[in-house]
Formats: sequence, C-alpha cells, structure tokens
Amino acid sequence: MWTRHAIVLFGLLTGLYGFAAAARAQDFHIEEVDAARSVNAADIKPGAIVFSDHTSPGAVASETALIHFDEWADKHPNEKKFLALFPAYTEPPLGKPANGGSAPVIDKLYMYVAQARFVLDKAPGSIDLSRFVTLDFLQKIDPAITHTKIAAPDPTQFKADAIAGNDNPDRKWCAGRTTSICIQSSYKLEGKIPMGILLVNKLRDTKQVADHIDFQSELSALAAADVDQPGLQDLTGLNTPVSSVLEQNLFYVNEIMKFGKFLAVFQADPADANKTVVTAFMTLAVKASVLDERRSFETMPVLRNLVPAQVLMGQSSFNSGSSISAGLPKYARNEITTIAGILQRN
Repeated sequence: MWTRHAIVLFGLLTGLYGFAAAARAQDFHIEEVDAARSVNAADIKPGAIVFSDHTSPGAVASETALIHFDEWADKHPNEKKFLALFPAYTEPPLGKPANGGSAPVIDKLYMYVAQARFVLDKAPGSIDLSRFVTLDFLQKIDPAITHTKIAAPDPTQFKADAIAGNDNPDRKWCAGRTTSICIQSSYKLEGKIPMGILLVNKLRDTKQVADHIDFQSELSALAAADVDQPGLQDLTGLNTPVSSVLEQNLFYVNEIMKFGKFLAVFQADPADANKTVVTAFMTLAVKASVLDERRSFETMPVLRNLVPAQVLMGQSSFNSGSSISAGLPKYARNEITTIAGILQRN
C-alpha cells in the first residue's frame, strides 16, 4: 500500500515539476542589444528576446529613437519597403498653404522602429499562423485595447488628414489576402494623460485633442509562397527559408500617429530543424505636428510634463500602465514579449 501511494505521489510531483518547468520555459524576457536582427540565433538564450530601438538605458535624449521618415527611407530602403504602410508610401500632401503659396503642405512624419528576435521550440512546419488571425489573439496581446471585427475599412469615421495618403495603391485594405481580418479598435488613454489633455484643450483655441486612440487595421497570415523571400531574408539578415509571416497594418488612426505596422517573419533555425527563428518589427509613424508642440508646452509650467515627445518615449511623469500610455518603448517591449509567449504556448 505504502509503495503504491509513494509511486502515485512521485508521479504527481514529477508532473507538477514538469508543468512548472514548461511554464518557466514559456516565459520570455527582453535583452537589450544594439541591433536585434544582427544577433546570431545560436547566441539567443532560451526565453530571451533580443530587442533594439535605441531607447535602452543609457541612451541620450528621447528623440534619438525617432527618425525623420525621409531619412529613414533614404538610409534603410529595404526597411522602408517592408515596414512602411506599403512599399511606395511617401509623406502625403495635405493641401496648399493658407497664404496662397504654391508648394503643398506635407504631412511630415517621424518613425519609431523597433526590432526583436527570439527562438521558438517548434519546427516551422508545425506553426499554423492562421490560428492567430483572430480578435481573441489581439485581445490577449493588450487587454486595454478593444477590438471589433468589421467587413471593410470605413474612412468616414476619421478626419481627412488622418486618411490622406494611406490608401494602398496595390490593393484595397482588408482585401486580396486569404487569411485576413479587418478590425476597428479603440484605446482610452490611461493614468493622468486624459487629465492633461483636458487641460490642453481648455488652454488653447486650436483643434481639440482626443483622449482616446481609434484605429482600423488588418491582421494577416501569409504563407511562404506569398512573400518576397529574398527581400525578407535581407530584412532579417537570415538566409534560411521564410516559412510564414504575421502582419498587422494600422491604416487609419485618429490621433498622434499616421500609421503603424507589426511584422513577424518566421524562418527555419540554421542549426536546428526543430526550432523557428522569429524576427519581429514594430513601426509607428508619428506626426511631426504632434512633436512640434514642444515649445508651447514647455512655456506653460502645468504642461511641462506633457511634452509630446517625452510622453511618447515614456519619459514623462504622465506615463503609466503597460499599454500605449506607458510610452512607445515600453509598449513595444510588452507587446512583443506577450506575442512570443502566446506563440510558444500555442
């Protein structure tokens, strides 16, 4: 009797230990590096996500993480090809100046670009990305953002300057892809930021700032046959076959940003056929007009902690939480860490 109970107890403890070990194996953490896509997959420790966006501890002013769109396109053309809203994207004109000048007013942009790399303990052929093209997947990534599936984009909900230049010339958004969904999303800014925005709207006569971010996007899974293999291999710096791609394009946004993109490229591990290397990118185009508010905010003592560049980069006392209100660097790290965990567990 004692022996039988001992065996059962041993089996139970072994099972619990195995479960705990598996849970630990599924936890991912960020390791800051200079350039994530330059890190050899063999050098990435289990559970580690190598990450870079030029905002790691010790970085200088917050704006060093932002780069002018035209400078980014000139210095990193392959990044721009895959990580802009679409390959031919340019900063759009918004109309002619009010003083009668002939030159169009351009919606100037700054780019936030983050890159990450991690390894999944799964063979590329075992990963079915179509299972993640769901609202449930998006909700798990960031519970603070609410999502609703829509049949097609609805630009009538956004101001003209929010949609200018964002229509894809190659295809209509949310069309032309086999595994794809169209989404309406909303995020209510958290912490003290709404209070600060209320104060800003009371102190100035210009257009009012919303205390929430609404956006429309498409989430897609692409198979190996549907992607530019050489181009993506050049983007990731890894020359093994691309097995699949997970992509989300934010094409209409009401405030702060012009567009956004998340791109995760899945490739065979060069050294282990039973593992998959994932190189993920997050890009957000921030309107220069938002950052130009610096001077007007700095002259008002009550708004000095609400300087847009500092809030966006997570360097303000107004930042809070783990979502967008925490600042782009923290938000990007949290989102990619969560995605890595979901992919590994499922």
